[in-house]
Amino acid sequence: MSPAPAVILDAPQMGENIGAAARVMANFGLEDLRLVNPRDGWPQERAWASASGAHWPLNAARVHRSVAEAIGDLRLVFAATARPRELSLPVLTPRQAAAEFARAAAAGIATGLLFGGERAGLETADIALCQAVVTIPIDPRFRSLNLAQAVAINAYEWRLTQHETAPPAFREGPPPASREALMGLYEHLERELHAGGFFHPPEKTASMVQNLRAALGRAAFTDQEVRTLRGVVTALARGRGKVLEKLARREKGDQA
Repeated sequence: MSPAPAVILDAPQMGENIGAAARVMANFGLEDLRLVNPRDGWPQERAWASASGAHWPLNAARVHRSVAEAIGDLRLVFAATARPRELSLPVLTPRQAAAEFARAAAAGIATGLLFGGERAGLETADIALCQAVVTIPIDPRFRSLNLAQAVAINAYEWRLTQHETAPPAFREGPPPASREALMGLYEHLERELHAGGFFHPPEKTASMVQNLRAALGRAAFTDQEVRTLRGVVTALARGRGKVLEKLARREKGDQA
């Protein structure tokens, strides 16, 4: 896995949202957290509280006096902002930015993503230190995103460059049922369908059976699921028998 981008928070306006940002960093495997002039000093107890156990980005966080100092060792830095500025910089989506970061990381280039406060964002002078602007393509009718949401979207896109597939199953499920068990289900169901008059006209029985077996086979039932379905078929058959018995008693009573 390539080295993840550093997350730089221009923090004079930030309080507990530092902890929220650290939490989503931990969700997606980002660990390098850099803080510029935290509003309430550092460390802050409420940052750890709002991180909900994602303590490692906070424990390793470095504090800097300026954005220029915070990004001094990085060679590729993008500024995350939704506010248009007078600067002429490339504008990327988080997905495009993540792809650029991945290519840079593969070449051994240290990268970072700069975020500002939720109210005022980033200063133009700080954006000018970056090589591109990253903007999330949200609906223009409602542009409000908090810091943690913005970090999460960008971190998620980075994560996809490293892990393209969904994670493995949380636990291994039971294997598919044996062919013998499946045949027992098929024959059981077909007997009851014959009894219920499902296969009509008779000359189409073979094709209808074939279609049923193909549909059931695609489900890859486990042994337990086969047993459950056979129980369902049995219950339906018994229920049909009780209904027929009730109708017979009623008809006998009418005749009497």
